[in-house]
Amino acid sequence: MLQPAKPISTPSELQPTQLANLSEIYSGAITFLHRQFPVIILIMLVVLGFGLIYLFTAPPRYTGVAVIVIDTKKNQLFQQQSLFADAPIDSPTVDTQIEILKSENVALSVIKDLHLLDDKEFMAPAAGLVGTLVGAISGLFGSDEPASESALTRGALRRFQSDLNVKRLGLTYAIEISFRSGSPEQAARIANAVADAYVVDSLEAKYQTTRRAATWLQDRLRELRQELTVAEQAVLDFKVKNDIVDTGGRLLNEQQLAELNSALTQARAQTAEAKARLDRVSAILNSKNFDPASNETATVADALRDEVVGKLRSQYIDLATREANWSRRYGRDHLAAVNLRNQMQEISRSIAEELRRLAETYKSDFEIAKSREDAVQKSLSEIVSQSQITNQAQIQLRELQSRADTYRALNDNFLQRYMESVQQQSFPITETRVITKASPPTSKSSPKTLLILAVASMGGLFLGLGVGLLRDVADRVYRTSAQIEADLGVDCLAVLPKIKPAVTGDLAGKVGDQPPVERCIVRKSALAWSIVDSPFSRFAESIRSIKVAIDLQRVVKPTKIIAVTSSLPNEGKSTIASSLAQLIAYGGSKVLLVDCDLRNPSLTRQLAPAADRGILDVLNGSMRLEDAIWTDPSTNLIFLPAVATAPIPHSSEILSSDAVRKLFEDLRERFEYVIVDLSPLAPVVDVRATTHLIDSFVFVVEWGRTKIDVVEHALGSARGVYENLLGVVLNKADINILGRYESYRGNYYRSRYYERYGYTE
Repeated sequence: MLQPAKPISTPSELQPTQLANLSEIYSGAITFLHRQFPVIILIMLVVLGFGLIYLFTAPPRYTGVAVIVIDTKKNQLFQQQSLFADAPIDSPTVDTQIEILKSENVALSVIKDLHLLDDKEFMAPAAGLVGTLVGAISGLFGSDEPASESALTRGALRRFQSDLNVKRLGLTYAIEISFRSGSPEQAARIANAVADAYVVDSLEAKYQTTRRAATWLQDRLRELRQELTVAEQAVLDFKVKNDIVDTGGRLLNEQQLAELNSALTQARAQTAEAKARLDRVSAILNSKNFDPASNETATVADALRDEVVGKLRSQYIDLATREANWSRRYGRDHLAAVNLRNQMQEISRSIAEELRRLAETYKSDFEIAKSREDAVQKSLSEIVSQSQITNQAQIQLRELQSRADTYRALNDNFLQRYMESVQQQSFPITETRVITKASPPTSKSSPKTLLILAVASMGGLFLGLGVGLLRDVADRVYRTSAQIEADLGVDCLAVLPKIKPAVTGDLAGKVGDQPPVERCIVRKSALAWSIVDSPFSRFAESIRSIKVAIDLQRVVKPTKIIAVTSSLPNEGKSTIASSLAQLIAYGGSKVLLVDCDLRNPSLTRQLAPAADRGILDVLNGSMRLEDAIWTDPSTNLIFLPAVATAPIPHSSEILSSDAVRKLFEDLRERFEYVIVDLSPLAPVVDVRATTHLIDSFVFVVEWGRTKIDVVEHALGSARGVYENLLGVVLNKADINILGRYESYRGNYYRSRYYERYGYTE
């Protein structure tokens, strides 16, 4: 970019927050709309026209709507539990039902039930402009052979699914089924048929599922019965093999063990009791104290409960009492007392004999009890040993019994499920029911006139805005003075309107009715003399603005030699140079117009086509300046042409020579203004060779044509031109379009107020 460096703002000049200027944004938007308004309106009208064409050509379509609901809470005929527990209906479940409604199975069922393949209205090709175009394109690539039944079915299926729409109503379990058709009756009929086909399909699916489940359960029951029989037989065989007998829930060895344990306890008690008696009798016998009156004898009699000892002891006590009485009365030696004592001794011997007999008896009882205890103990040991073996076998028995119980429980459960499935198979029930039957619609559903017009208008508007934005982005040319000043960092001196060239005839050398003058400038084209012929025109006023800029520059520094150049040929630099020189000369100043475009002297061909000598002859000294110049009597314009008999390959060396420098120094002394028409910057380097001769440059840019990057490259490669640049002139501006880019210039060129000052076209 050729912008000058911007001064760095100090911290005090910076704002805390920099917000976009809303007025500038608004102004930019309005400017953009004003600039691209015709394109936006044109595209909008075109799109709207397509919308209208569609509305007029599209056939009306009607939509039949039926509503079904998935209800799992209704009462069922059988209250038994379902074969598969019903899960709560959620969004995936409802979405699954919607996909079933859209499935080919339901569609083909409706097509078959309603005989839609034979319905000419349904199978007719799409009407309207769009349908006709699609049919024509399909016909170009289609075959002339008649379609097969399969192809017709697939086509009907595609059309059916394209016209069918199924959606969920909010977050409810209700599903809306809509079908579009050219006939209201057909739309309602097909929508109802889809709902009925879905219900039938649901019932059929449940029936088939239940039937398959019943068949599977029946096969599984047969397998379970066989496995249960095998398991129970294995339990029975194991019990027989291991001598395991079950008695009322307890094994036989367990019952025997309990009984023997009880018998052993009793035997041990009896043995202990017999041994205690034997020990007591043996103790008395061992002590040899057989006195019936002693405590030991009394204890034995009471403990052993022997009647003989008891009676003998009673007799002994009675005799002892009588003996004591007789001895007290008659003395111990009394015969009666002696007899009584003899009887007492006899009783004592009898008691001793009885005790010995009892001892033998108790000894025999003890041995018998001991033998019984040993026998019970032996039997118990055998049973315990056998129980250990049985307990080990019981582990495997319990495993076999558990397996048998499992098969028995499975068999019972599957039998119950099988009975339920048989009942459900006989009475299938669906959770879906139709809550709203479709009725023939009274108004068309498509095309929607207001919606299509609104969409077409908005679409056209946005498309126009997009195209306008693309045109703005792709418009890489200069159209406004603001662009010049922002991109190049120089002033835009003027915006010249484009004027139409008009041929006025050969007026060379004629001033009124005067005879022709030698070396007089030819006034062949009105375009070159517009500044003189139309002094109050907009073009003339723009040239005056260039003259004012030159005069203001002369106040700052000496400026006599002003060169006019451009980036590319045909941008109007020669016309501007000629018009500027005419304006200065017409104002009374002494001005010289020099054609220094040595390779393409178009200004010479325009003003002095008959010239055979020019600046080259002055430079080589073969002619004086006074003999080479041409004049215009009406404006006193002096013109130095450039005449070359052959192409000049080293024109830049000529322009940078000392002869040219001396010539321009001489011109600076003779004339107040020297206007130089130079070659363009981009094709040749001649302009760069003259930068030491020129005081200021006027750079011409063709409005709306010259690319921005071309201008930037041209000025960037010629730093001497840019540093001495007086300003830029936008030439050939289209007045009808200029106002879209710079509103104030549009007002300038169009406002009726300026007509008061003589601005006419």
